Amino acid sequence: MSIRLHIKKTLLLGFFYLTIIPIYSQITLPSLFTDNMVLQQNANVAIWGWSTANDVISIKPSWSEKNTSVKPKKDGSWKTYIKTPSAGKSHSITITNNKNAIEIKNVMIGDVWICAGQSNMEMPMKGFKAQGINGANMDILKSTNNNIRVITVPRSSKTTPQSNFEGEWQQASPASIAEFSATGYYFGRLVNEITDVPIGLICVSYGGSCIEAWMSKETSLQFEDMPIPGVNDTIKSPNRTPTVLYNGMLNPIIGYGIKGAIWYQGETNYKNAQDYTILFYNMVKEWRKQWNLGDFPFYYTQIAPFDYDMLTPNEKSEQNNSAFLRDAQRLAMDTIQNCGMAVLLDQGEEKNIHPANKKVVGERLALWALAKTYNIKGFGYASPTYNEINIKDSSVTVTFKNIPNGITSYGKEVTLFEIAGNDRIFHPATCTLRRKSVILTSSKVKNPIAVRYGFKNHVDAQIFNTEGLPLTSFRTDNW
Repeated sequence: MSIRLHIKKTLLLGFFYLTIIPIYSQITLPSLFTDNMVLQQNANVAIWGWSTANDVISIKPSWSEKNTSVKPKKDGSWKTYIKTPSAGKSHSITITNNKNAIEIKNVMIGDVWICAGQSNMEMPMKGFKAQGINGANMDILKSTNNNIRVITVPRSSKTTPQSNFEGEWQQASPASIAEFSATGYYFGRLVNEITDVPIGLICVSYGGSCIEAWMSKETSLQFEDMPIPGVNDTIKSPNRTPTVLYNGMLNPIIGYGIKGAIWYQGETNYKNAQDYTILFYNMVKEWRKQWNLGDFPFYYTQIAPFDYDMLTPNEKSEQNNSAFLRDAQRLAMDTIQNCGMAVLLDQGEEKNIHPANKKVVGERLALWALAKTYNIKGFGYASPTYNEINIKDSSVTVTFKNIPNGITSYGKEVTLFEIAGNDRIFHPATCTLRRKSVILTSSKVKNPIAVRYGFKNHVDAQIFNTEGLPLTSFRTDNW
């Protein structure tokens, strides 16, 4: 070998080590761990990242004298846990290895909530094009709040689980809140206002997505007819292919310390409503298993009334009646532990699938959290729902749950009830409203056996509890 060639190779190798080794020695953190982040209070929260296999990672939070050390695996990934204090002032976390250090600044300790679903959760405070949010402009203007922090996971469909995404935590301000989920923001704003606990909100939503897309391959395999894509398959529908949003958007945040989750989804599944209750149950079960936090709070929104025939103008059928999906969501309340459903039967818009009053949506979800998670007493939080029917001759008496002070129609006629006999044909019922029940009759049904209420695509609620929350649509049949 010539001296010139030897020198050239030595220089190249030197350049290689100079450029490669520092890169591999850098500590890399996921986008969840940035300045302005919120960590779940009073918990052993996970912190993870990447470095080189022979490093020792040291983590020093400002609220503790204790250092936590962890050694990366062979692939450079590492994960450890640190104990957090009660909610309070902002802190910092310093993460070091033998080459460099990262300081995460302005870390708030509080409660972290996932805000997940499809377009009605994704819809930002500034609205969609040509679709606004009622009152949002002034609420955006007044949104500056150091005790509310937000981060959004961008849309991503993948056939394999991802470990990271592009994004960063931001303090609540007009600029950040204008771009953030309106439902999520109104939820977090009310929870923060009432509890005075700092709130972190992680939005992980994708417009038009079906529930199957938010489930893992392992859970999806339980359903024989679910078309699970292979690793190298082309994703033909980025928001309606099973597993792809779980892989691309949910997996990167699994394990981050949280208080609970809110969910606004179901519109896309209106045509397979018969499957929704079991799909929803299994999705929630899996999320809770992955986080390993027990049955953490899971509050969800029943989809609002809307004329779904608009979506298939040449195919109008009973299958288009989204009341079946609303009823599947109602039934899920009886199968999922530690959950609650915000009813929107009074908030639907016949020609708009994205109701503009997102403040009501977020705040009704917050009512559940404030009552069931934060244990605040003395106010109404649950909508009335069906309890049972008692049939005597040609009349039906219907009783309800969640009406401690009774029901009201605010003086208006109630026309949304229907009853049917053995012929299974439903007819409008005359309704006599009592304090905690209704009595239904129809001249066309001599021997009633079933009742439905508000069981149409688009209706406007007529019965409320005295706290102002609407009775959910329901049916007593399974036809």
